[in-house]
Parts: sequence; C-alpha cells; structure tokens
Amino acid sequence: MTGTLKTTLIQNPSSADVNITLGASGEVTLAKSPVLNGSTSGTLTIAAPAVAGTNTLTLPAVTDTLVGLAATQTLTGKTLTSPTITGAVVSSMGSSVLTSGTAKASTSGTSIDFTSIPSWVKRITVMFNGVSTSATSNMQLQVGSGSFLTSGYNSTASVGAGAVNASTGFIMTQTVTAATSQSGIVTLVTLGSNIWVGTGVLAFSNASSGNISGGTVTLGGTLDRLRITTVNGTDTFDAGSINIMYE
Repeated sequence: MTGTLKTTLIQNPSSADVNITLGASGEVTLAKSPVLNGSTSGTLTIAAPAVAGTNTLTLPAVTDTLVGLAATQTLTGKTLTSPTITGAVVSSMGSSVLTSGTAKASTSGTSIDFTSIPSWVKRITVMFNGVSTSATSNMQLQVGSGSFLTSGYNSTASVGAGAVNASTGFIMTQTVTAATSQSGIVTLVTLGSNIWVGTGVLAFSNASSGNISGGTVTLGGTLDRLRITTVNGTDTFDAGSINIMYE
C-alpha cells in the first residue's frame, strides 16, 4: 500500500508542510531534507544532491563516526586497494611512499643535478648505470638547501687498499680512469636536524673490484637538491645514466 501523509512541523507551525511518502515495501521518502537537533545545541541537515536514478547509501553496522570529505580526521585500520592519490600532502606518509625521479643521461657536462626534492623526504637512493667521466678526478655527490653546499662534508671512499677523504662533497670513488665506468647505488638518510649520512657501493665495469664510500654533512636548511660531479669540477661525464628515488 502506498499513501501520502501531510503534516505540519510541531516546532515551527509557520513552516511549509512536510511530505512523507510511505512505500509499499516499507521505504520512507521525504520531500525535504530532514533536520536533526544537536545533542546540546544546533542542528544537522541531511541533504542529498540531485541524482540520476535510484542510489543506495549503506551505513556500517557499528557504533562509529562517518568520514567527511572536507573534515580533518585521523583514519586507522583502513586498507586502500589500488588507490589514486592526487595532490596529497604526504608529510606523514613519506616513509611509505616511493617516488622515482626522471633518469638523466650522464653523457655530457660537468655535473648532473636533481632539484625540487620535497621537504618531507627522509631517504634518497641515487642509482648509477655505467657512469664514466673524461679523466681521473674522483666523483662526488653534493646536496643543498636553496643552493649546493660545497664544504663541510666528512666523507671517505676506498677500493680496499688505502682511502681518500673529501670535505667538498660525499666522495664516492677512490680511483677513476677514463676507460672505466661505475654502476651501483649511493644512499642518503637523514638523522633529523638537517643531518644527512651517506653510504655507497660503485662497481667498476672492467675490474673485479669497486668503490665503497661513506660520510656525513649538516645542512643549514631542508634538503631540496642533489648534484653528482667530480672533485675538480672540470672533468666531463661521457657515458651512462643516473636517477634518484626518494621516500
């Protein structure tokens, strides 16, 4: 049975009538948005936008708080399956979000730069694929905040016999020749307070050995850039590619 009941709001007799439609299956249709009184003050209006066809909103069978589109809320115990996150502020998600940069050819120039690194980054992985230079100056990695820092590093690199130190950057090689290329990974991690430590392994392309490196530096601000260059700053890159991944 379907009928229509018209009644006047008791709280405000001057209001227009509210139309309530009772469906044959027990459904109730309100012609106007219902208004609920708050527990202590105020009101809450439940408003449905214009929709095409019939839609169903299923409420969970739990005592809980609904998630709002514009509300600032902390969610726990949620699983996202293949989500698309656009324009997210990931300051609290940085440890679980991997972002790959765009690989750059290391085939010319005296330095390879990566800039606009987000402020929330805590770890950076630098990947080297067959990178070589035109002469024998050792390769080093420099970081910066607003500009590249060229002093204050405490770093060492070794092939196994002896070592070489540098204060102008994270030195990554003890020995370089124009005939060899380097492949491997250098990782930078922050301890907080703009202190960054680094470690790396770069293998020679034509020898059964490689460079092992490590070091530390304190920046004057939040890291936002990274550069791969040589100690003398004049040797040019002539092969390979470099990319970064940060989290």
